Amino acid sequence: MPTARTALSCLRALLLGLALLAAGAAPQALAQAGPHGVTINIALEPDSLDPTMAPAASIGQVVHYNVLEGLMKIEENGATTPLLAESWSQDPDGKAYTFRLRKGVRFHDGAPFDASAVKFSFERAKAPGSTNKARKALFDNIARIDTPDPHTVILVLNRPDANILFELGESTAVVLHPASAAQTASHPVGTGPYRFEQWARGKSITLAKADGYRQAARVRIGRVAFSFIHDPAAQAAAVQSGDIDLFFNFATHNVSRFQGDSRYQVLIGSSGGKGMLALNHRRKPLDDVRVRRAITHAIDRESFIRNVLEGRGKAIGSHFSPTDAGYVHLADTYPYDPERARVLLREAGVKLPLELTLTLPPTPYARAGGPAVAADLAKVGIVVRTEHVEWAQWLAGAFKGRFELTLINHVEPLDYQIYTDPDYYFGYDSPPFRGLVERHAGSGNARERQRLFVEMQRHLAQDAVNAWIFAPQIGTVARKGLRGVWMNYPIFVHDVAALWWD
Repeated sequence: MPTARTALSCLRALLLGLALLAAGAAPQALAQAGPHGVTINIALEPDSLDPTMAPAASIGQVVHYNVLEGLMKIEENGATTPLLAESWSQDPDGKAYTFRLRKGVRFHDGAPFDASAVKFSFERAKAPGSTNKARKALFDNIARIDTPDPHTVILVLNRPDANILFELGESTAVVLHPASAAQTASHPVGTGPYRFEQWARGKSITLAKADGYRQAARVRIGRVAFSFIHDPAAQAAAVQSGDIDLFFNFATHNVSRFQGDSRYQVLIGSSGGKGMLALNHRRKPLDDVRVRRAITHAIDRESFIRNVLEGRGKAIGSHFSPTDAGYVHLADTYPYDPERARVLLREAGVKLPLELTLTLPPTPYARAGGPAVAADLAKVGIVVRTEHVEWAQWLAGAFKGRFELTLINHVEPLDYQIYTDPDYYFGYDSPPFRGLVERHAGSGNARERQRLFVEMQRHLAQDAVNAWIFAPQIGTVARKGLRGVWMNYPIFVHDVAALWWD
């Protein structure tokens, strides 16, 4: 007769197995990478494979550095190094950058890479109607693109940009094949060490080593499969069953279970993410700053970080991360104070209970954090109805402005320019903030730029644009023997060509 402990173990195994099957990730699908490959789990399936036109950060996790490359590369420590460029130089006034391109680079179909591909890609990104999320920050500032010869690109800027090399290393600035750019969303053709092979919708995307890659001998992983499992139990089941080699997630608590497992190593690192309760300014009474401040006062950030993230995060009070140079800690602007929240709601004339809908994407931090936020808001008279949606539904709904509250982690570094766009999904419209950003971008004085950077942080905090909660740490679980795995993520990318097995 089995003991109670044995029975419990069997029950847990059964539940994990059922969770794995429920997630639609059969072991066969997760084993596509083969004996000389690697299988990486990311929580959210991308809705496109074109990072220059679609906003989801999961796109870059699959294709950036692997299939598609840019002029520059961002290393794990945040430093920028040349990639498709072999060198660069800057004019004294900071308004022109000259890039010398690598020779002998080819796209996966054999077509040569040259300056015309860079010019095409950047003009496409800045064209009217472009949906490139870096358009305001980067491409609108490019006044002219000169290509004096096939291996030289000169970017002439409207104003100096101290962050341009970093921006050129992000996924939004990858160089596309001019002849096949239109098909990038479903079948990208790039210059990277891997070529696109297959997309099994709802399960995985497979990339295979590109034999024509310029440094093919240095690429030691022959194939990579990205699997899409967002349920924590299913993620754990896939790792424990050996179907996943690298389990990458952010703002999650379920990596701790692997810290005592000798088969895996657990890496806890930093990121530039900003986890927040986003508020729709187009919906009353969320257009009232007193209501937004009340909501912020009502949320116990430290409890959220402790209970939802197992302490792996830092409380924040504006749309900036502690990893940003010049960061100002503003979480104390609205300390946890339910009584102050109730006073602000009365001052705003809000009739209680106030009923709002909280839309939750399928990420673990959202599904686990939603009830915590709802419980905090209930204490001040705000009754929250939680609505669970899949990632594609969130992109088509909340990200298009059809929501009241949503719990989301913005992972892009230094993306404060989203607050200059009144059409962005939460609808913030502030001419004074836009003025601060314009002055910051146009200043050539380092001290003034730092002062304006602080003012931008304080302005967003004073307006309580959103209820910022946490800057998450990254939890990565890697099978022992897999080397080259990042611990810190200045951008969300998986550089598979840098991985190898012992």
